[in-house]
Amino acid sequence: MEPLKAEPLKTVVIGAGQAGLSAAYWLQRRGLQPWVDYVVLDGNDGPGGAWRHRWDSLTFDSAHGLHPLPGLPLEAPDPAEPSSAVVSRYYGEYERTFELPILRPARVAVVSRTDDAAALLVRASDGRSWLADTVISATGTWDRPHWPRYPGQELFRGRQLHTHDFVSADEFRGQRVLVVGGGTSAVQFLLQLEAAGASTFWSTRRAPDFTAVPFDADWGVDVERRVNERTRAGLPPLSVVAATGLPLTEQYRAGIAAGVLVSRGPLERLTAEGAVLADGSELELDAILWATGFRASLGHLAPLRLREPGGGILMADDGVSVVREPRLFLVGYGASASTVGATRAGRAAALAALHALSPAPIT
Repeated sequence: MEPLKAEPLKTVVIGAGQAGLSAAYWLQRRGLQPWVDYVVLDGNDGPGGAWRHRWDSLTFDSAHGLHPLPGLPLEAPDPAEPSSAVVSRYYGEYERTFELPILRPARVAVVSRTDDAAALLVRASDGRSWLADTVISATGTWDRPHWPRYPGQELFRGRQLHTHDFVSADEFRGQRVLVVGGGTSAVQFLLQLEAAGASTFWSTRRAPDFTAVPFDADWGVDVERRVNERTRAGLPPLSVVAATGLPLTEQYRAGIAAGVLVSRGPLERLTAEGAVLADGSELELDAILWATGFRASLGHLAPLRLREPGGGILMADDGVSVVREPRLFLVGYGASASTVGATRAGRAAALAALHALSPAPIT
């Protein structure tokens, strides 16, 4: 069978989540024609990005950091509505309002340089391909849940799952559940599981980093600065909680007082029946929930050989330009992996791509 001919484009955006849609908006607003000059490739069957996969119990009022996209306000929905439904509906409306050129499902398998290095070749898993002068990769982290390794992990006879695969706390009613991880998701799951009638235990590598610092604009700027310091040095980004801490809300204060949000310390190993903690205590368990975060989903960029000796990707001062490949721009990596920075990063990536296409001043 003849290979499909690669379609030439000025820009290919990979991913139609918050950052990808923001980038598409700014590309179009600054003069690129949809379908002619650029497209957005999305591996999902419909709008919503990673949010469309979130568990139903993550309602709009419990999801922190839902930020509007440029040009279209996010209307306040029923606070009890699942965030997955809210965001999928909002993103779908956004795509229609601005007539963005979204191709789906189009899961990108690989990005490589052409033989003459004149362009970047973007190939989807179904064989379609595009020749791009610039690429904005906005694939986020959802596709790469992080499963840490502990001795005895294969011996445990109960259920193990990552937050990526969580559906409902009701599945664990009456069970003894260990939640592993020190981030916001671990805290939220502990509260949900306890309310659903599970007996919970919490294991963290370090003492939980609860903070009363207000999560305002100044806080967001400081978080981005600290994360960007690492990416500009070619180091892997910090985890979200390492950069932000845990907001000490009234709900969390109550959980601490009730003993639910009190860590039992580091996990040492697993056994057939449960877990052994670093202090020597043993837990008999029915299930382990790994709330251990995600890593940047960048496997499709492997042929470009972007990794530095420190393990990360060296980013320019703008936080989105890749030093080893000037035609590539990353959003959803480093500071822009959070909803706080994704919209701004999408704009920055679009403007950087436009500048690479036509190195005239862009404001």
